[in-house]
Amino acid sequence: MLRYLPFIASLLLCALSITGLVALPPTAITIVGTIVFGFFSLVGTIDLFSKHNLRRLYPLICHIRYISETLGPAIQQYFIATTTSGRPYSEQQRTLIYERAKNIEDTVPFGTQMDITEYGYISAKHSLKPIKTTTVLDRVSFGDDLCKQPYSASRINISAMSFGAINSRAIRALNRGAKMSGMAHNTGEGGLSSHHLKEGGDIIWQIGTAYFGTRDHEGNFCPKTFAEKANHPAVKMIEIKLSQGAKPAHGGVLPAAKITDEIAYIRGIKKGQDCISPPTHSAFSTPIELLEFVTNLRELSGGKPVGFKLCLGKKTEFMGICKAMLKTGMRPDFITIDGAEGGTGAAPVEFTNRLGTPANSALAFIYNCLVGINLNRKIRLISSAKVTSGFDVVCRMALGANTCNMARPMMFALGCIQSLTCNTNNCPTGIATSKKSRKFAINIQNRATRVANFHNNTIKSFTEIMAAMGAQTPIDLNPRMIHFSYGEGISKTCYDLFNYIEPGHLLSDDIHLAYKHLWEEASAESF
Repeated sequence: MLRYLPFIASLLLCALSITGLVALPPTAITIVGTIVFGFFSLVGTIDLFSKHNLRRLYPLICHIRYISETLGPAIQQYFIATTTSGRPYSEQQRTLIYERAKNIEDTVPFGTQMDITEYGYISAKHSLKPIKTTTVLDRVSFGDDLCKQPYSASRINISAMSFGAINSRAIRALNRGAKMSGMAHNTGEGGLSSHHLKEGGDIIWQIGTAYFGTRDHEGNFCPKTFAEKANHPAVKMIEIKLSQGAKPAHGGVLPAAKITDEIAYIRGIKKGQDCISPPTHSAFSTPIELLEFVTNLRELSGGKPVGFKLCLGKKTEFMGICKAMLKTGMRPDFITIDGAEGGTGAAPVEFTNRLGTPANSALAFIYNCLVGINLNRKIRLISSAKVTSGFDVVCRMALGANTCNMARPMMFALGCIQSLTCNTNNCPTGIATSKKSRKFAINIQNRATRVANFHNNTIKSFTEIMAAMGAQTPIDLNPRMIHFSYGEGISKTCYDLFNYIEPGHLLSDDIHLAYKHLWEEASAESF
């Protein structure tokens, strides 16, 4: 019966307060006591008749648990987690982003806080003859002989974040920051909105499985609508989203709470229910059909670069796309490779935790496949997922990427504090919410400046690390320069770890054992 004591005590104290209020002249004590203990008594009474087991058995005191669950993540983040242990981003990573976004000192004292001997630690080897100046090829050309309108992109760009997942002011701040720093801004699959076009930044328009913003009444791809929007001068490239890291093989999820009339109109969906994209495209279903769709979008957009984004799953399916390229002569202009560690506003926990290939492994495999069919110089690779610092950019480019995309670091630059409430519409910083009472908090010019600062300072860091490694340009980076630790000072280069192969290797008769059975199973006619 001890579990009922707080509830019984509240009833008795409430009764005493009411008695004192009636029998004696009202005082502050009796008034406050009646309100407080009356409230506790009411909550306890409701608990007794609740459908929840815990509330019925532990009236009133059960709410201590609910409060602890609510406050737990914040307590963990601010009072328990160490500088390097936080997830998905540690305090050290977030602080670095904040400092570079604010354009303030980003050095640290007293040495590393990382365990540089632990398994999985990734590092680079410096040179005893570091170069004094590095010629950074800070732009990369997308689209070769297949494109009438090639695009010169920054080495770092803003990754896909949809209007709806983040609000209009966040979109505008990102886009203005993109223009200020010369990088591109990916729309995400939520459609090309007027907010993406207000600030004048370069746009990569992402087309997802639901074809938001370019769909007919049945939800199928609409060529006419696509052509009208794709030919807008701000749209520089088109990206077909096959899958993403945080929820591969699962459609995008926009909770009903975040869907406003404007978002419903732009997406062409109904308000009042969760917006869940289909897991697959209806416009194609085989590797050859995918390449035909790529070619069609390139023609409809007036010859702009077109590529696709995926989180690597079954390796034979990507090799099937490679075989389709060889068979048809068609190819994308770029491939965006998302890692399983990528983020999202909302996803089933099992998908986030258990599906997909990590970014480094996926990047190395896809790069090797393109090298193996002699197309790596024709197709640009974009790497995304947990790219935070200049070193991360160096690492991804050494493994085969041409550029990197960042989403969550750009949100930190906007003011995100990693409260992990993106799916609730109650974002405490006004970024991942459609509520007018919250999104007003974003000062567009101030946050755009921080986005641009973060880009510029990360490029600077990337340049300095390359110089320390003795690399004159990003082209000089290679996987032999990146080391993967096995603990206790033992490491292996990423060249050996990921089985890098020679040009044209997959077209030879003696294929590496790591690729042989996969290549034999792959088909251009089916995934």
